[in-house]
Amino acid sequence: MLYYFIIFAVFILFYINKLTNTLCVVREIPEEKQQSVFRTINILITILLISSYIEILYA
Repeated sequence: MLYYFIIFAVFILFYINKLTNTLCVVREIPEEKQQSVFRTINILITILLISSYIEILYA
């Protein structure tokens, strides 16, 4: 089950990064701010994925 969740998590992170890039283009966020936007979103999504895995593991 861990392998399926890792594949799912990689897919989610890839898709979220794609959506974040679209957000940066549409909102015309400057290049120097984009790095912090990507970092923040990736950290928050990773925390969400880890907590959901723990929830599935102990449910």
